[in-house]
Amino acid sequence: MTPIIETHELSKSFKDFKAVDKLSFSIRRGDVYGFLGQNGAGKSTTMRMLLGLIFPDSGSILINGNEFNNGRRDLLSSIGAIIERPDMYGYLSGWDNLKIFAALSGGKIPTSRLHEVLEVVGLKGREKDKVKAYSQGMKQRLGIAIALVHQPDLLILDEPTNGLDPQGIAEMRQLIVSLSKDHGKTILISSHLLAEIEQMATRMIIIHKGHKVVEGAVGSLLNPDETLVEVITNKDASIKGKLAASEWQKTIKTIEDKLITFKMNPANTPALNRWLVAQNIDVLEIRSKHSLEEYFLSLTNDTVTKN
Repeated sequence: MTPIIETHELSKSFKDFKAVDKLSFSIRRGDVYGFLGQNGAGKSTTMRMLLGLIFPDSGSILINGNEFNNGRRDLLSSIGAIIERPDMYGYLSGWDNLKIFAALSGGKIPTSRLHEVLEVVGLKGREKDKVKAYSQGMKQRLGIAIALVHQPDLLILDEPTNGLDPQGIAEMRQLIVSLSKDHGKTILISSHLLAEIEQMATRMIIIHKGHKVVEGAVGSLLNPDETLVEVITNKDASIKGKLAASEWQKTIKTIEDKLITFKMNPANTPALNRWLVAQNIDVLEIRSKHSLEEYFLSLTNDTVTKN
């Protein structure tokens, strides 16, 4: 199946600063595609290029298999987007904002569609309230309604949970998952809240200083056999020798004073604990450290290798 979006060696510089450098990736239809990188990694610049707000210095963008350039803005009809916070008219109601932006979409949007998207984003019953009275979460959801009104195939959401409280973050996560599962939308989402991406995304890319570091299915990238299991013990001088002669030797990553780090599937933790106790080694704490955050940090330090 043709990817809904793909880029080939996309590059963009601002004077002497290389914001994006030969970046290639693809978003498949049906993906919730997490776009991760530290501040300044090139995420927003890439999203702006995908939307034709700025143009690449080199490389190409394909939308549904068709090359996107200055003369192919018609291809953007299949995309809806929120870049940073949605900019709306605070003195107007949610309904009036939605009507205005629907008119600006270039097509004739029936009233029934406006009611439909308000229902989808959970603003039904609040559409007559002025936007200035909306919470930040409601404004974000109205922004998504505006992005959905022309029935795009792909949604591009840049930090949609920015500024939200924990309840608002949870509601946004539920909405994004619903848009994918219940409404068939493909979603490209950037966020600095890595735990949220881990719960939502099916595939993801991590970029660092404009380069792709890794791309793939979240489940395969976060391999449980690569989990770091930290064990804090009493200081036992014999522990290194005991471990070296055991079946656990091949899983040891580091031994530092009282802290032993293993790389293994956390399902094996109970067996490891039983073995340590049988060796008369006091176990003070066991904790697993495999998460998207740990993985992200391991790839985006200054010694990262470019892919």
